[in-house]
Amino acid sequence: MTKEKETVAVIGAGIIGVNCALQLQAHGYNVTLIDKAGIGEGCSKGNAGHFATEQVFPLAEFNLLWQLPKLLLDPLGPVSISPKYLPTVLPWFFKFIGNMYTAKRHKNMEALKALNKHAIELYKPLLKAANAEHLLTSKGSLLVFETTNINTVTKHFNTYKNAGVAVKLLDRQQTLLLEPSIHNKVNYSLYFTDVGHTVDPYLFCQSLANYAFSLGTVFKKLAISKINYREKNIELANNSEKLVFDKVVIATGAWSKVLAEQLGYNLPMEYERGYHLDIPEINKDHALTRPVASAERKFIITPMTHGLRLAGTVEFAGLDLPANMKRANSLYKNALNVLSNISPYDCEAPTDEQRWMGFRPSMPDSLPVIGTAPLHNNIYFAVGHQHLGLTLGAVTGKLITQLVNGEATYLDISPFSLERFNKA
Repeated sequence: MTKEKETVAVIGAGIIGVNCALQLQAHGYNVTLIDKAGIGEGCSKGNAGHFATEQVFPLAEFNLLWQLPKLLLDPLGPVSISPKYLPTVLPWFFKFIGNMYTAKRHKNMEALKALNKHAIELYKPLLKAANAEHLLTSKGSLLVFETTNINTVTKHFNTYKNAGVAVKLLDRQQTLLLEPSIHNKVNYSLYFTDVGHTVDPYLFCQSLANYAFSLGTVFKKLAISKINYREKNIELANNSEKLVFDKVVIATGAWSKVLAEQLGYNLPMEYERGYHLDIPEINKDHALTRPVASAERKFIITPMTHGLRLAGTVEFAGLDLPANMKRANSLYKNALNVLSNISPYDCEAPTDEQRWMGFRPSMPDSLPVIGTAPLHNNIYFAVGHQHLGLTLGAVTGKLITQLVNGEATYLDISPFSLERFNKA
């Protein structure tokens, strides 16, 4: 069977699924993109818009353990755990702690570095073909410090530099020269020169999807509840419809666990609930031009077409508990200490359009699952990208396309294999 006749379903139309569909379609496959909600309606719509190639360090580190009591007591802190959800999340945390040991952490860091290395460059030809180059801005980003002493800031700087990240250490004056709207409470910053951002992550995702459609990709709005693997093809089903494909890519983000379990796989995924708050920018003469993250407050501010997006925080509360929008409101109070030109915002009378909550699919080793299913040759996983979904979209699409083509991948993907959680 030729590629032109081979049918491939990509389940999940977030930025990962869209990139997989686009690149598979461009390589001659007959692609159907399937999603229960629409194009980019999850984290791809509400993320911070930051192409975070500087984030090469796994989240699991021993320093977090000493902060656990505080995390449990502060429901509006940078990281919170719902008491109702704590028993459910504990097994994941035990695996997370197991990845804190130096050897494992270093191995995971090297794997993240390999993924991030070409992440932005691989987007550029896709965006050019989609007439969406204007949606990628390459002005770097800042990590600012208010109260951290210079010795500790220098230590952070050296850690990034030694990991091969392009970074500069700036004092207050140098920081204000780059971004005049930054608050004078900020004393130092790390300037990551090679990263980028998008002014509209939702449009970014939709633009790539529209390009895929122009090449022939078909979209179906459908919730897949069952996946049946057969020797010659794969059947996808919901309550009213059955579809048959030669190959299937699972890119369903936080909802991947059920499909993996149907195929007999353990996927130890948790759901980091992230929040954002959108506010207008009050001083256009000193408008922010690049993302600014706070080292102490653990959130990020990104300039977007509508103004500013305040995003971040981590909440472990599963998929079913209602959103705690007080966490979104708290981002505004933090932003007042990072920028000096923040618009007034009434936390008591917000609009639904300003606040958002989404689910980051997180693995205990901070590595996504990218690869062929261990026991199902025509099924591929592209899930668990945690805080790097937008960043790694083009990379993941390239790797999945190489796998479907039967080619050698351009980098070693063994660290991302589902086998690491499913050893006999």
